[in-house]
Amino acid sequence: MKALIAAGGRATRFRPITWTINKHLIPLANRPLIFHAIEKVAEAGVKEIAININPGDTEMEQAVGDGSRWGVRITYLEQQGGAKGIAHAVNNAQAWLGDEPFIFYLGDNIVLGSLKRFVKRFEKEELHCLLALSHVPNPTHLGVAEFDAAGNLVRVVEKPKVPPSEMAVTGIYLYNKSFFEAFKNIEPSGRGEYEISDIHTWFLQNGYKVGTEEITGWWKDTGMPSDFLEGNQLIMNEKPREFWSVDSSAVIEADAVIEGPVRIEAGSRITSGSIVRGPVTIGKNVMITDAYIGPYTSLGDGVIVHGGEVEHSIVLEGAKITSPSRIVNSILGRNTVVVSPSVSLPRSGHCLVIGENSKVEL
Repeated sequence: MKALIAAGGRATRFRPITWTINKHLIPLANRPLIFHAIEKVAEAGVKEIAININPGDTEMEQAVGDGSRWGVRITYLEQQGGAKGIAHAVNNAQAWLGDEPFIFYLGDNIVLGSLKRFVKRFEKEELHCLLALSHVPNPTHLGVAEFDAAGNLVRVVEKPKVPPSEMAVTGIYLYNKSFFEAFKNIEPSGRGEYEISDIHTWFLQNGYKVGTEEITGWWKDTGMPSDFLEGNQLIMNEKPREFWSVDSSAVIEADAVIEGPVRIEAGSRITSGSIVRGPVTIGKNVMITDAYIGPYTSLGDGVIVHGGEVEHSIVLEGAKITSPSRIVNSILGRNTVVVSPSVSLPRSGHCLVIGENSKVEL
């Protein structure tokens, strides 16, 4: 079995951060989002993975590499023909997938637990398609499963205004080569995309074997910045005890307070008067002076926090925070600067340099 991970798109809801970084490379617990998808697929026994990327994207390969760190081989496939929907992204990989069964994994999804039981059932029952479902109240923004009175799946409705059930189709799918037969028989939707839900409905209407398996535990589609912050929290809660550690080269001064699970990487320094209350992940060469870092915060490499307070936030590498204001529920992009007002400004004023699609609460 092979695997295809979708990591393209423009992530417009994450701008301005995604003007300069692929959404799938934004870190959760200080590791790129896509790493979590690769780990799940590799743990299920897959050895060959293709990552669907935007045309001209070189950053993804630089960050992920050839897959050897996970014991897999990774190939990069540029999306051809423009953005025409998720099903079109799978069809784009037909030559690479060949006749092999495969996992299709949306790279911005995270899930608790193993995929092995999904693979086992798919193979045992010789299914054409297996859908991973999750109970989601009011899933109007997702593909939703519709069942008959006997509980049989009859179709999948994409982004319904009135959902036929609360069982959403997650971004984890298993198919055999019949997918490409189905793709030949669907048409673009009203929004001009080849909908993955139409693939599933075609299977059901034409006598193909479609199975469903409900995800136990949590599943998260990180479609919005708030989802990303929640995903960061969920992953931190899942980490085993051995993940939480302090590198031998990190410096924690005598009067610094460290509480709860923390991971502090090489070269970082936490000075006296600072409080770090976990779970918190701190990257390499981070400087925390006279500051408070609260639970569910990730600080990337080279971050500086002086005299500030940061909680339930993701701060990417190179950011500098020297304002005493409390920062919470936030995502700060690479090399962001948050400073106190200049003394030359009126006390009631704020000096801002804000890019397109930014959000600021004052």
